[in-house]
Amino acid sequence: MMTLKEAIESRHSIRRYISKPIPQETVDTLNAKIRECNLTEGLHIQLVTNEPKAFSGRMAYGVFQGVSNYFAMVASKSEDMSESIGYHGEQLVLLAQTLGLNTCWVGLTFNNIKEAYQMESDAKLYCMIALGYGNEPGRNLKRKTAAQVSNADATTPEWFNNGVAAALKAPTAVNQQKFHFQYLGPDGSNIPKVKADKGFSLLGYTKMDLGIAKLHFEIGAGKDNFEWK
Repeated sequence: MMTLKEAIESRHSIRRYISKPIPQETVDTLNAKIRECNLTEGLHIQLVTNEPKAFSGRMAYGVFQGVSNYFAMVASKSEDMSESIGYHGEQLVLLAQTLGLNTCWVGLTFNNIKEAYQMESDAKLYCMIALGYGNEPGRNLKRKTAAQVSNADATTPEWFNNGVAAALKAPTAVNQQKFHFQYLGPDGSNIPKVKADKGFSLLGYTKMDLGIAKLHFEIGAGKDNFEWK
């Protein structure tokens, strides 16, 4: 099975899928990871399988095809949850990639099939992640440079530069990449600090995007090499 770093390199956002059921063993592996993610306070992520209505009809027509499986990204209603949704949702995306599946983060173009998942009165559906076996290779999108999203240069550590490179491959809403990583060095200790900030976007989703990018950064940099400021 591929590593998470290899999953970052091979992952693309896929919108068209073939009609092929996900094996039960794979479903069980994904659900085990969901249970781990849902230990985080406020998260109630759920895997929905064999449910084609969310990505059919007017909302998804011409954008998605053949989607019958997805992660329902449910969490409590709180401004602080968007980053957590991004961070933990991308864990599921990368795990799915290692299992031979494809995915796509979806913010708006889906139908909310409320009977397909459970949601308490104090929770909301933040987004969905389409899941399945892709019927297309995906596109290599134009990415920003390391200098545009960080202070990485020849003087910053190799692990930091590797983290920024991994973050640049993170999926973001309409590829907006509104995040920034700053190497701060040790701050009163022997452990270097890194600061991560979201930018502004009229589209929104920047908190969620930051959570996704921070996970990529951790995988690329190695979590033992730094602490978040």
